[in-house]
Amino acid sequence: MTSLPDLVPAYPELFLAAAGMLFLMIGVFRKTDSTGLLTWLSVLAMIVAAGLIWTAPQEQVKTFSGMFITNGFTAFAKILTLAGAAISLLLINSWVHKEQIARFELPIIVLFATLGMLMMISANDFIALYVGLELQSLALYVLAAYHRNNLRSTEAGVKYFVLGALASGLLLYGASLIYGFGGTTSFDGLATAMAAAPEGSVGVVIGIVFVIAGMAFKVSAVPFHMWTPDVYEGAPTPITAFFSVAPKVAALSLFLSVLAGPFAPLIGQWQQVVIFISVISMAWGAVAAIGQNNIKRLMAYSSIGHVGYALIGLAVGTTEGAGGMLFYMLVYIFMNLGTFAVILAMRVKGRAVEDIKDLAGIGKTNPGIALALATLMFSMAGIPPLAGFLAKYFIFLAAINSGLVGVAVFGLLASVIGAFYYMRLIKIMYFDASVDALDKPDGITGLVMFACSVIVLVLFFVAGPFVNGADAAAKALFLS
Repeated sequence: MTSLPDLVPAYPELFLAAAGMLFLMIGVFRKTDSTGLLTWLSVLAMIVAAGLIWTAPQEQVKTFSGMFITNGFTAFAKILTLAGAAISLLLINSWVHKEQIARFELPIIVLFATLGMLMMISANDFIALYVGLELQSLALYVLAAYHRNNLRSTEAGVKYFVLGALASGLLLYGASLIYGFGGTTSFDGLATAMAAAPEGSVGVVIGIVFVIAGMAFKVSAVPFHMWTPDVYEGAPTPITAFFSVAPKVAALSLFLSVLAGPFAPLIGQWQQVVIFISVISMAWGAVAAIGQNNIKRLMAYSSIGHVGYALIGLAVGTTEGAGGMLFYMLVYIFMNLGTFAVILAMRVKGRAVEDIKDLAGIGKTNPGIALALATLMFSMAGIPPLAGFLAKYFIFLAAINSGLVGVAVFGLLASVIGAFYYMRLIKIMYFDASVDALDKPDGITGLVMFACSVIVLVLFFVAGPFVNGADAAAKALFLS
């Protein structure tokens, strides 16, 4: 008689799944609109899940026949993902009520997308990885096309779905090759097989390349970035904010756990591919954003560049690089969510605006919004004393210490080029003639904007515990 698997390590995921189904029933049977209620309940569920993860023992545990793993690394990545999702959900709730398109399914879809992300992070088998990945992806396709009466939103959803299906096919094909030549889909079994033959077979190496291609799409790294500008621009702004943080953290964590886990012995085979993706992502993110006039498209190219910087930590293939990557994602969450809160606050006489020129002169007319955005832009450019500087510093330091000096120098040059379009926004806000004053932001949007700008400043001075936490999480990954 087969015994039941140990469910304790999966309590956070089981709790979110049960909460999602319960909330769905509440939404169906309530006669009045319950979007606001379900949003706050979903945020509360995410906080409870984060608490379960925080209080759980940090030693490594495997369950469900070794397909599900928890350790210090998964705990750190899951808490980051839940934080990004919860804050995004508050922005989404504020926006849908303002636009009068609230539907109770929305927070539940976000909740199930987040559940898929947590499953991805804890995947210890290609089958488990794919189940989590598709649960996340299917929910995100729906979210991209949520504003169904808006042509751009519908177009964004279709593009994301078609290209996402292609990326999933690439990843599945790569996993099938790895299974065929490695003999198992289990990360533990593959780690043993790779350690026995560190040069790797041609079939396994080709499979890894296809897996990298599939995951590069999920993090919007060049040359698999083509969906990003259109989806970022077309999807509703707060949903774009969600796309830019939680799925990115989950997918980068998955990237790290796959390549630095079972395929760590083959670093000589995949390192140059990751370096190539990182370098061209940094370059394209820096250059392509310069000519953008829509601020959401600018943020899309900015996110491509930031993924390039984060991937340096993966390319390094050491504990130091992984720790730098995790700290980078922590800082990136607050920089990005704060910026999208400012974009949500870009309303003139009740009408949402997205052109960069609409920021003209708000340094005088809306000094609070201008100061928050300036702080966030300086941080994204990597200028001290802001957390964005520390994030890039640790990534570049890890690259230099591992001998990838050229990659670090290229990243520094890309940062200098990228600083141009961040500084351009600041110049427009403070030195161009005012067009129209922006409306006063609502309470949640203003709070997120203010809090994120303060966090990126304060984090520079109290970074120690967070850096140590990221390093401890990275060590847990490499010891697994």
